[in-house]
Amino acid sequence: MSLKHPDRVPSMSQFSFGFMNQQLKGSGITPMELWLDAEKYAEALLILRNRFDFDGILVSVHGHDPNWRNKIKKTEIINGYQQAFFDDRTEIYVDDDLPVGTFFENREKNIEDPNILSYIPKKLNYISASKNCYSFICEDDPYRIFRILEKKIKGRYSIHAEVSSSLDYLLDLLGYENALMAMILHPDTCKAILQKFVNGIVKMAKGLCTQNIDAVKISSPFAGMDFISPEFYREFELPYLTQIVKAINDSGKFSYIHTCGSINDRLEMMHESGASGLECLDPPPIGNVELEDAFNRIGNSMFIKGNVDSVNTLLFGDDEKIHTDILKRIRIGMKNKGFILSTACSIAPKVPEGRVKILTDMAKTFGYYTKH
Repeated sequence: MSLKHPDRVPSMSQFSFGFMNQQLKGSGITPMELWLDAEKYAEALLILRNRFDFDGILVSVHGHDPNWRNKIKKTEIINGYQQAFFDDRTEIYVDDDLPVGTFFENREKNIEDPNILSYIPKKLNYISASKNCYSFICEDDPYRIFRILEKKIKGRYSIHAEVSSSLDYLLDLLGYENALMAMILHPDTCKAILQKFVNGIVKMAKGLCTQNIDAVKISSPFAGMDFISPEFYREFELPYLTQIVKAINDSGKFSYIHTCGSINDRLEMMHESGASGLECLDPPPIGNVELEDAFNRIGNSMFIKGNVDSVNTLLFGDDEKIHTDILKRIRIGMKNKGFILSTACSIAPKVPEGRVKILTDMAKTFGYYTKH
């Protein structure tokens, strides 16, 4: 991440919760515990880090409530999955994806509501993981997960935290379709919402940076070509993303952007944010970024984490394709600065264990910069 050559190419891929649950079958850690329990989540991250010998750990959610079990009114089994009932919602903990949440009252707000800004808390107490799927932050001890991990690993591996972008929160507040329409019909109100959200995200990022971590990932999955144009990226994403990046960089940590899908037309704009690095860079057919082209365009001043196709290569590819694709990326990365070998986006839930192990095995075989 410092844009220097280490001894070898680092290997670190992001675990999707679906992949974690698939890999943890038989461990005694349930999907409910993985999502709600800090100790179990830390245990799971360490089990899988050791299994795949990754050089770093991404902590996607933080702020687990130590008393989460007391918040559950009752549980049921629905189609073989645990369902929990809370005061305001139910959650079903499936084994191949994020929890499926259903709120008793609609959370989406109307852009024309004159009180729209009042719905945004000054201090964000939730992470919008997906539609109706939230990780709520316990303010009594929001950083416990990092202390648990640090006590276990004692600095041996890189630890990364995560925040969501203001665009993510806007889409969640208004609903995805309504938010995209609102950017056209009510741009000034959208910008006011984005700014109020970014104020809260900056506070969250600064708090995370007080912990013994190395980097903060800024997740903005809906900022690619399939959702907004380059013009809208510059107007509704870049100014707010830049504020989050600055807060992280000023805190002495590395910042990097995670945007899924096709981003070839906005690599330079992402670079303008000042972020230390960029991940995903989904290759064709799931995206449109070629690794060598990305290094040529932005690699002199941003580290790049990617970009093995988790679906078409690791899940559906044969052994020859897997080895060829990974080796190609290692060789391209080694010609440049700041390369971390990784799947493009998160590891797809059904990717077999043995295929993920190939990433680090190949980094150790072909990724040394000097003889060892």
